[in-house]
Amino acid sequence: MTITRRTALTGAAMLAASPLLPNAPASAAAPAAGNQAPGFYRYKVGDIEMTVVTDGMNRFKFADDHVANANRETINKALEASFMEKDVILNPYNPVVINTGSKLAIVDTGIGEAAYAASKGGVGQLLTNLAAAGIDAKAIDTVVISHHHGDHINGLLKADNSLAFPNAEILVPAIEHKYWMDDGEMSRAPKGRMEDNFKNVRRVFKTEVMKRVRTYEWDKEVLPGVTAVGTPGHSIGHTSFVVSSGAQKVFVQSDVTHVPFLFVRNPQWHAFYDQDAPLAETTRRKVYDMLVAEKMMVQGFHFPFPSRAYVEKAGNGYREIAVPWSPTI
Repeated sequence: MTITRRTALTGAAMLAASPLLPNAPASAAAPAAGNQAPGFYRYKVGDIEMTVVTDGMNRFKFADDHVANANRETINKALEASFMEKDVILNPYNPVVINTGSKLAIVDTGIGEAAYAASKGGVGQLLTNLAAAGIDAKAIDTVVISHHHGDHINGLLKADNSLAFPNAEILVPAIEHKYWMDDGEMSRAPKGRMEDNFKNVRRVFKTEVMKRVRTYEWDKEVLPGVTAVGTPGHSIGHTSFVVSSGAQKVFVQSDVTHVPFLFVRNPQWHAFYDQDAPLAETTRRKVYDMLVAEKMMVQGFHFPFPSRAYVEKAGNGYREIAVPWSPTI
């Protein structure tokens, strides 16, 4: 038989239309990976190396009173404008490791390892991601706490309540620590979130943690090149940090705003977790006006990982512009 172009094409068409031959080996599909890559990202501020290490992300349906001065319809419009699901808030947690050369410190500690199993791995990832980043928790010599809310202090303890950073000094804002450790303030706390937060602070700041606690003041260096900045409102002694080296600076804002797609763009919104909501709004506007004027990068604890942005004015609020990912440090 002579194979011509016509017979070759006819044969190919027949094979394409036929089921697989019974003895033909089947090609196996690759199994799904089922998990994300480790969550860490490095960049430099002058000579200081920053490593953003995610503790994960929470997903929850928000209550009607999540924002005191904005209703559900208004919040949902803001979510839809950011191509996000209605009635649901995605809440990331992003501590940052600061290596000054002489100090290896971490700012805030996330929700804590104990939450990992309960959240099916959604949160409580900090220690795992630190290890993946090549950072030994035992090598951390300083933990800097911005304020005493659970998603910033719970990670001081491991799931078995042992110290997550056993060789670290723990630096806390003096005003903040005094408030939450005051028995009189605790006795006057309203039922619900405030009372629960007092109880959680006392749970975390027990003997072994307290042995390592030192307080710091605003407008002073907590680490070489890292200055504490008072940004009250979210809590009584809420603190942010300016990291500066050479000509470069970044503003580590802690919780000056929560998720940017809601609270950077709507700084007038009063979220239920802001202890003094009017003061929190004033602080937000003051900080963000400064960031705009100085064109300073901001590192946001609740910004989408790796949580770095610049901001610009937009209407009555601001708009975050994510910093592009870089393959080099």
